[in-house]
Amino acid sequence: MTKAMENIHHVANNVYELSSYFALRIVKLYQYLTEQKQEKIISKQLLRSGTSIGANAFEGKNAYSRDDFTFKMNIALKEAGETGYWIDLLHQAKYLDDIEYDSLYKDWTLLYSVLMKIVKTTKSQNSNLKTQKDKS
Repeated sequence: MTKAMENIHHVANNVYELSSYFALRIVKLYQYLTEQKQEKIISKQLLRSGTSIGANAFEGKNAYSRDDFTFKMNIALKEAGETGYWIDLLHQAKYLDDIEYDSLYKDWTLLYSVLMKIVKTTKSQNSNLKTQKDKS
């Protein structure tokens, strides 16, 4: 395994752990919203997108190529963006109070920023590799 691929696997493991923790929070929030607040529409969307982040990070962790890793991390980033929207909407609709929102938003921001960094870095690395191949 190349040094670059070792770095990708290390990063993927970290984002997988973050996204798994976040997904568990989303599952528990879904249970709370549906059972305690009787909110079943937005919470279902949140559940879908919030758990999809981790599923795609896991697939990226087990990617068969650099391009596959990049593709999966891009999907995870898009799902994270959607999740942020649902979290904001739940707060604006008063299903989440300020304390609940702030806690969840803090975790979301960390996960989103890690995914953003991964996507930017892998795109840059992929471009550099393509340029090197074109020169040879």
